[in-house]
Amino acid sequence: MMEIQLTLNGKPLTAQIEPDLLLLDFLRSHGCFSVKRGCDTSNCGLCTVLMDGKPILSCSLLAARAAGHAIQTLEGLQEEAADFVGFIADQGADQCGFCNPGFVMNTLALLREIPEPTDDQIRGFLAGNLCRCSGYEGQLRGIRNYLESRRKGGENHGA
Repeated sequence: MMEIQLTLNGKPLTAQIEPDLLLLDFLRSHGCFSVKRGCDTSNCGLCTVLMDGKPILSCSLLAARAAGHAIQTLEGLQEEAADFVGFIADQGADQCGFCNPGFVMNTLALLREIPEPTDDQIRGFLAGNLCRCSGYEGQLRGIRNYLESRRKGGENHGA
């Protein structure tokens, strides 16, 4: 066993872990059920979280490597994600919803880094997020409409 300290969704956390525990399993054991296991090969994006504000795949990172870092899951970003998630639902881009947490996490990271992304930049950020239901056009359309709404409303909407 080893002790780690990190910040999870804005709150300091100290925990005893096994050295081989994946961050994905650590987060789920701490109630972050938006973080999902999909492929265990770093190919689907369902386990995406933000570490120090950057998207990472929690299925391919040991929890011990997150020590000293700030980890955010969708549970910790509900307010920031609320408007965007509503737009995605309105666009019909959420379909079954299984990929939504990873999709939302990657989109929030994109909009933090590039507030007015091009379609190619959007596609680049979503490239690692597997969606079995859509052809990704609905998601792209949803992001575009969200950006247009922000421009028209003149509000930041937290992203």
